[in-house]
Amino acid sequence: MASAKSYAQIALLAACLASAQTKQQVTIAAAANLTEVCKTLGAEFEAETGLHPVFSFGSTAQLTQQIENGAPFDAFLAADSEHPQKLDKEGLLSPGTRAVYATGVLALWVPPTSPAKIGRIADVASSDVKVIAVAKPELAPYGQATVETLTKLGVWDRVKAKIVYGDNISMAKQYGTSGNADVVFTAWSLVLKENGKVVQVGEDLHKPITQELGVLAKSSNQAPAKSFAEFLLVGKGREILASNGYRVGKGK
Repeated sequence: MASAKSYAQIALLAACLASAQTKQQVTIAAAANLTEVCKTLGAEFEAETGLHPVFSFGSTAQLTQQIENGAPFDAFLAADSEHPQKLDKEGLLSPGTRAVYATGVLALWVPPTSPAKIGRIADVASSDVKVIAVAKPELAPYGQATVETLTKLGVWDRVKAKIVYGDNISMAKQYGTSGNADVVFTAWSLVLKENGKVVQVGEDLHKPITQELGVLAKSSNQAPAKSFAEFLLVGKGREILASNGYRVGKGK
């Protein structure tokens, strides 16, 4: 027979579950480079506001297409500025909500099990590098920045046969995690705490990875979505981005 204490514990658990279920949610389409940092961003935003953010990750191009097809997101965190600008022109973003929230940093990651000996970026052309993982440049801005980098270094023609492509930056990283790639070009934010070797790619080797956000015009959660945007632009979220591999400016 259950004790009074047991009944009290059950009642408390039920109350907590009910509270979690009734929390207002904010649904956010987020570029794959944000996969790791969004764990911290989401927890901090919920602690501050009581709003529960739900993230859906993918490549910027794929998420843009989903939004154009009517996906029910409240906000969009892109890995570039071109796609938010496109959505804005199509009237799919709430007026005045598009803004730069961060500049991404491209990095070369050599997993700890890799035999590759990398001292500088151009070393990916060496014979001990057999497979290079990159996000598809037509889908992911970090992938496009990688192609620009390798082209500017004059090694693209020597390495393009070694490249395997992931649909987004997280999938590219998985090739390295699983041991199926010797080196990975990915977001610094995804590997700055990883074992192995991480080499930041110089900003002069590719166009800036300017990342913009926007609130979806059809969202029924305008106020909560704008609250999340402000959290990133001028609130605690800005500090979190800065300490997790992004460069942040003045924001909005």
